[in-house]
Amino acid sequence: MADPEVVMFNFWASPFGTRVRIALAEKGIKYEYKEEDLKNKSPLVLQMNPVHQKVPVLTHNGKPVCESLVIVEYIDEVWKDKSPLLPSEPYQRAQSRFWADYVDKKFHEVARKVGTSKGEEQETAKKELFDCLKLLEAELGDKPHFGGDNIGFVDVALIPFYDWVYACEKCAHFNIETECPKFTAWAKRCMQNESVANSLPDQHKVYDLVMLTRKKYGLD
Repeated sequence: MADPEVVMFNFWASPFGTRVRIALAEKGIKYEYKEEDLKNKSPLVLQMNPVHQKVPVLTHNGKPVCESLVIVEYIDEVWKDKSPLLPSEPYQRAQSRFWADYVDKKFHEVARKVGTSKGEEQETAKKELFDCLKLLEAELGDKPHFGGDNIGFVDVALIPFYDWVYACEKCAHFNIETECPKFTAWAKRCMQNESVANSLPDQHKVYDLVMLTRKKYGLD
């Protein structure tokens, strides 16, 4: 049964919302889910997130928490008795926040360019995407997850984009496993985690959404 004190407002395909779903699942938190229409957001969401007016939004005891990485960290701090996501050591915590921020500010933007461009612009974006992933692969090193033996903050930040990488593969004609095998192996390990597997949307539906967007803007 859902906890009436915890409510999540989200759009099904949002990788940012998927982060929150994974974090809640890892902690074993039952919650009420409310689907939002991005083109016609509910007055409640606009009221709860007046600055960015975006989803996801999480409410806990009626108080809203906004922005996905902030929400994930909030969840980790409030429900700290199970599956810690951020390291306890201050320097390692800082490093985790840095790489999660890199996923948002660099990787996400480059992946978006791949999915919303064509021709020479798309080819340039593809190269940038591979460069980003190779940098993340180097940070991962020989660890099974960015969080070590178990998924952590950076894993939760990055894995929701795996379905979107599939869409990029199809519309930009490349094979991510060939280009970035360590990233693919990491993603497959993450998918063995029930919290991850049950939280990610169907990659084929994500691809259909990307293709509809591309057609809308005359890219295909």
